[in-house]
Amino acid sequence: MSSYDLADKVVLITGGTGGLGRATAQRLLSRGAHVALVDVHPRTAELAAELSARGFGVTADVTDRAAMDAAAAAVVARFGRLDVAIANAGVMGAASSLRTMPAAAADTVLRVNVNGVLNTVGATIEEVIAHEGQIVLISSVFAFMNGMGAIPYAMSKASVEQLGRGLRIELADHGVSVLTAYFSLIQTDMVRNGVDADPRVLEIMAALPRPLHKRLQPTEAAEAIVRGMTRRSARVIRPRRWTALSVARGVMGPAGDARLLRDTATLASLAKLDISDASPITLQGVPS
Repeated sequence: MSSYDLADKVVLITGGTGGLGRATAQRLLSRGAHVALVDVHPRTAELAAELSARGFGVTADVTDRAAMDAAAAAVVARFGRLDVAIANAGVMGAASSLRTMPAAAADTVLRVNVNGVLNTVGATIEEVIAHEGQIVLISSVFAFMNGMGAIPYAMSKASVEQLGRGLRIELADHGVSVLTAYFSLIQTDMVRNGVDADPRVLEIMAALPRPLHKRLQPTEAAEAIVRGMTRRSARVIRPRRWTALSVARGVMGPAGDARLLRDTATLASLAKLDISDASPITLQGVPS
């Protein structure tokens, strides 16, 4: 496909008031796009208006398909069209082994991160097709790395990856491109509160090779998304050093799992999760 000019395009972003959502909105506005934020935040409309006169906000829950249909309709009523849908909204529960994770916590992660993405796509797909636009899905490096300590989250991001692969083929004849973005940890409130504040998570992450510990700023991730959109790319991975692991996952994944099984420090860290209750899930926009 040819390059994609974002000027005057209408872009809907779920989870738009959070770190990555807001940063992406700002980058799109700088390219001349109109941006519609959809979020559970009660002040979504206000926050969108503060960004720009070309900003618009709707308070809606991505797990409610009727609410998403209404949000998409409101965006079309405001701008007259909808060109791009970015399914960014997501949640991450507290670190826990699956054995000790409350069923409600696992259900919430899957409901928001999988069903919420499906609802976003379903509510916007006809408008996107009508304008030969784009669908952008936010997956994660967790789609292809071991999800120990956060299995439902890793499952959800692998599901998003599969959704992107399938949609890319299904929508090709309609002139629609599908971009899947894979990020490692992004410096947002979600990561500060859910990762950095939990020493158990930091212990488990220590099992990763040091080059993979690099963090992203929201602006870096947002720029990668916007560049991918302008090129109609199939995927972007940041930091780029994760690309080799993605490409070689069939070999490196099993090899990495075998190494983890021999890593006594990692197994000891996981044992701590197995004997502690998971704290209540925090519903926050997840960057990746």
